[in-house]
Formats: sequence, structure tokens, C-alpha cells
Amino acid sequence: METPCQKIVWDLVPAIRASLAIELVNKGQSQATSAKLLGIAPSAVSQYISGKRGYRIEFRGETKELVEKLAQDLIENKVEDFVVRICNICTSARGVESNCNSTCVPEKQAVKEES
Repeated sequence: METPCQKIVWDLVPAIRASLAIELVNKGQSQATSAKLLGIAPSAVSQYISGKRGYRIEFRGETKELVEKLAQDLIENKVEDFVVRICNICTSARGVESNCNSTCVPEKQAVKEES
């Protein structure tokens, strides 16, 4: 039996990383630069872009906007807390309110960022 947390770790998080990698490259960043911005190996970026890694979940609406905004903010070095931003994308993709009780997201920072 697969738990919701397993689904997030195995499906959603890789899809978020893939979307960010693709968005960064589409915005003109090299794969090497995109890897540095995301804190992952260049080979991972290559695999995300080629579809060999990460599930192809097409994000729409608010979730897509959050991915695009995070990619732009990474390029412009405007990201204060990458973990909180990823958590916001994850909660948006799941269609739930920010109810993440994880210690990675302080309660007052769990509110979806608006910009």
C-alpha cells in the first residue's frame, strides 16, 4: 500500500524538479547553471529535460505560476527560502491549503507567497 507521503516523494517532488529544470532552460539558462540553481547534478537536469527522470505532470494555473515565478526568482537570485517555495508549489499541486506540519516550513511562512 502506497502512503500519500510516498506518492509525493516518488511522483510529485521529481515532477516539480523537472518542471523547474525545464523552465530554467526555457528561460535561457544552461543545464549546468540550472543544476547549480537547483542544487542538483547537471546529469539530473539533463534527465529531467529528456524525460528520463521525473514524472511528466503538467502543472496548470496557480501551480504553474508558482513554478515559473520560482524559476525567475532563482535566475535573479531573489529566493530567500527555497524549501518554503517548494512546499508552496507542492501544496498548490495537491490542491490543499498550506497545512504542512513539517518542520521545514515554519507555520507563519507556510502561507502561499504572493508576488
